[in-house]
Amino acid sequence: MARQAALPPTLAPRLIGREASAAYVSVSPNTFDMMVRDGRMPRPRILTAGRKAWDVRLLDQAIDLLPLDGGDAISVDDGWDD
Repeated sequence: MARQAALPPTLAPRLIGREASAAYVSVSPNTFDMMVRDGRMPRPRILTAGRKAWDVRLLDQAIDLLPLDGGDAISVDDGWDD
């Protein structure tokens, strides 16, 4: 957390740890691990031999692809398709 405390308050970290990633997605760390294993959430980036972190942008993309209650996932317009 020391690095995050060094950031200006208006600049959120782009990479976050496992527990923060789970909280970001509103699930427990164990459920988050299962979602990573089954492909619903992205795999982490490797920072060092013993440190991994998740890219918030990739988490946002994965969240957008989760199904809605009673329906399919939201169709996200990427602006590139005709």
